[in-house]
Amino acid sequence: MKIIRLLFKSSNNNLLLAAIASLISGASSAGIIAVINYAIANLPDLPQWLLWMFIGLATVSWIFRFTSWILITRLSQEIIYNLRLDMTQKILNCPLQHLETVGAPKLLAVLTGDINVIAGASIQLAVMLVNLAVLIGVFAYLCWLSPLLFAIVLGSIAIGYAIYSSIQQQGVKSFSKGRQVQDVLFKHFRAITEGTKELKLHRSRRVAFINEELQPTASEARDYWVKAITAFAMAGSTGTVLFFVPVGLILFVFPQMNAVAITTISSYALAVLYAISPITEIVTSLPQIAQASVSLSKIESLGLSLATPVTEPSFPRGSDFGDGWTSWQLVSINHAYSSDRQEHQFTLDNINLEFQPGEIVFIVGGNGSGKSTLVKLITGLYTPDRGKILFNNVPVTDDNREWYRQQFSAIFYDFYLFDRLIGIDTTERKLVQHYLTLLEIDQKVTIEDGVLSTTNLSQGQRKRLALLTAYLEDRPIYVFDEWASDQDPVFKEVFYKQLLPELKSRGKTVIAVSHDDRYFAEGDRLIKLDYGRVVQS
Repeated sequence: MKIIRLLFKSSNNNLLLAAIASLISGASSAGIIAVINYAIANLPDLPQWLLWMFIGLATVSWIFRFTSWILITRLSQEIIYNLRLDMTQKILNCPLQHLETVGAPKLLAVLTGDINVIAGASIQLAVMLVNLAVLIGVFAYLCWLSPLLFAIVLGSIAIGYAIYSSIQQQGVKSFSKGRQVQDVLFKHFRAITEGTKELKLHRSRRVAFINEELQPTASEARDYWVKAITAFAMAGSTGTVLFFVPVGLILFVFPQMNAVAITTISSYALAVLYAISPITEIVTSLPQIAQASVSLSKIESLGLSLATPVTEPSFPRGSDFGDGWTSWQLVSINHAYSSDRQEHQFTLDNINLEFQPGEIVFIVGGNGSGKSTLVKLITGLYTPDRGKILFNNVPVTDDNREWYRQQFSAIFYDFYLFDRLIGIDTTERKLVQHYLTLLEIDQKVTIEDGVLSTTNLSQGQRKRLALLTAYLEDRPIYVFDEWASDQDPVFKEVFYKQLLPELKSRGKTVIAVSHDDRYFAEGDRLIKLDYGRVVQS
């Protein structure tokens, strides 16, 4: 199963040590059973050494069972830790357009639901490993007692497993369908958190949302879950009951046939009953492991395979930032949204642009003209379908795209404001305070050890905090996507007539998407888009 391969892929020496410790514990448990059987057969005249052997085996079993649990717990927690970090890194390394196609609800379902399921299954696999070790020890003892009876027990287990597998397939299918419904459920949860105001203001919409959207989806998810667990319960119960078949044969049939000694039969019955407990624990773990396999398949279907190692993209040799850049061109760039219907496919076609250091460029155009798409292409977040970007006459490729992106400080229309200045040097407190004052938010926000005192501000003030972050990043190129749209008239004028010229005076290139035509004279030139084509540059 996929989850088992993940365990071995993510394991280290702890797995081998845990397996050895578990096997020793299992062998000791089998030895305890043998000592008990011997003691029962030789009552009341027991040799003194038998007591010490019992104590010794019990001590060894306890020590190595405890050791295996500690090692396996550390291993499972290490898997959980690596899984969360790797999944986050894979999402961050995944092309933006692919993530936008997948959608936030599915990504949230992966990060919150699937990761937790896989993490829980890793712990269940640890439980299975210990119990399998005990079973191996018990089966070895059973085989030593009587190969004939062992063959019967093994055959019964094989039959039980075959019946279990046929029934549990229905459970796996229900888990898979339930996982698909979970994506829709997360979509509804996102609608609740982001659309609270709209739902509160419209009672009919709120009632319809609950009755027609949320309730049917939640009900469907519940039903699939119940079906899956029912199937696994039926499979597990049937398989466990079938394990009593060889016990019945051993106790009630074989004594009549005189095929096996009575002492062997009693020892066998005791050992088989002892094995039922670990088998039950293993069967109980299987539903969660099956659910984890479904989650792994879902993750891989999103193009976020856990089988591929992930690392942070490396930079090419040289400076991180191209402060001394002299030329920057977009040559015959073409980009289409492949997910769109062919007859309505939006395409940025034959984009040829050139930018210079220290200039202010406004990008304008109507809604749907491609401004935001162009900005994502310019900043390297989208990869062109055709054409190329030349930075200092060097083509931007997969090998240097990460470095190219680091040339930009950008505030997008749907920006995200972190509550801490992550990855930014804030030791120059006077500089930070200067920008807070410049942006007229020094009375609203304080910064201590890089942590913002609050982000609970108006949208315009939040954008000013985002601009503070951009200032402190101090990149060669600044990109603003409708930054001034949420500013009051006074600060809007400050932005266009003071802040942008100040950036230009420092040699920064500024690219601003804007509808504020009264301030276009503050820029050096205008790029106008009309449904994916540049009509003025």
